[in-house]
Amino acid sequence: MNKEKICDVNVGNTIGMGNPYNYRNKLQYPVGLDKEGNPVMGVYSRRSHDIIKNNLCSIQNLKANIIARDAFEYLVKDGYKAYNEKNQSGDIRHIVVRNGNISNEVMLIIVMNNKKINISKKFVEYITKKYNCIDTIVVNYNLENTNVIFGKENKNIFGNGYIYDILGDYKFKISPLSFYQVNSVQAEVLYELAIEKANINNNDVVLDLYCGIGTIGIFASKYAKKVYGVEIVEDAINDANENEKINNIKNIQFFCGDVEKILDDTLNKINDKPNIVFVDPPRKGLDKNTISILNKIKPSKIIYISCNPATLARDIKLLISDNYSVNYVQPVDMFPFTSHVECVSVLKLKETIEK
Repeated sequence: MNKEKICDVNVGNTIGMGNPYNYRNKLQYPVGLDKEGNPVMGVYSRRSHDIIKNNLCSIQNLKANIIARDAFEYLVKDGYKAYNEKNQSGDIRHIVVRNGNISNEVMLIIVMNNKKINISKKFVEYITKKYNCIDTIVVNYNLENTNVIFGKENKNIFGNGYIYDILGDYKFKISPLSFYQVNSVQAEVLYELAIEKANINNNDVVLDLYCGIGTIGIFASKYAKKVYGVEIVEDAINDANENEKINNIKNIQFFCGDVEKILDDTLNKINDKPNIVFVDPPRKGLDKNTISILNKIKPSKIIYISCNPATLARDIKLLISDNYSVNYVQPVDMFPFTSHVECVSVLKLKETIEK
C-alpha cells in the first residue's frame, strides 16, 4: 500500500533514564475483589479490570508502596469494604499516594464510593504516627460508574490538602486532582529540552495550552516577555496561580477552561499575539478546533509535547499541510519498563523559514 510522504523528520535517539527504578511520584492502586470475593489491591490485568495483587511495584516510589499497602491492610481490617465494580457497592475504590521527588512531602488519598462512611480518626492517627513523612491525607469521593479514578469532591482529613515539590529552579504546589508529570527526573529533562528548542527571547509572547499547574509556562517565563496558560482543571489553575506567587513570577497569566472551547475567546482577551505556543495535550491529542485556530493565528513556533506518537503524527500532519514544517522530534523515556515515551516536536512556520 502506498503511503503519502508528509515530510522528512529527524527523530533523535530516545533520551533514557539513568536509574529507571522507583521513579514514579504518583501511585494509583485500584481496590476491589478477587475471584473468591476477597478484598485485593494491586494493578489491573491487561485489557481487563481483574486486579492482580501487587503491593510492591519496582517503578513506584518505595515509600509510597509501603504506605499504600499498610493503609489498605488497616482499612480492610477495620471493616471498610472493597469496591465491587459489578454492582458499584463497597467503600474504597483506590489508594493513591503522591510524593515530592525533591521535597519528600507525601500526600495519601483514599478514593471512596460512599459519602456516608467516614475515614476514622484512629486510622489517621495510626498512619501518620507510623509514617511521619505524610504531610496530608485527602478523601476523594467518586460515586460514578466510571473508569475515571477521581471524583470532583475532596475532603481534607489531615494537613492542608496539598504538597510541594521542586522542579528545576522552581517550587510547585500539587493538589490531589492536579496534573504533574509522574517522572520528575525526566520531566526536568523534557521541559528544559522544550525550552531550549523554543529559543525564547524577551520579545516573545508564549501561549501554554494544557498548562496543568503551570510548569512549562513558569519555566518559559524566565526568557519571555509574557506567558499565558490555559487549563481545564480548576484545582490545577488554582495551583498554577499559587505557583506564580511562590516563584515570584510577574509575567504570566492563567485561564481556566477547556482549550477547545475557550481558546478563541482567550486570544481575544489578551493584548499580545502569541508567537510561540507550547501544547501538551492528553493522549487523545489536539481537537480540530484548536488545530484550526493555531493554523489561523500562525505562531512562528509550536512546541508539541506528546505522550502518544499516533495522535502526535495525526496532528502534525494537519498542522504542516499548509503552514508548518517539522524537522525535529526528540523522544524522552518518561516511563521506563513500558512501551511509552514522550516526544518533543518543533514545528516552525514555513514563511519564517523561507525568510
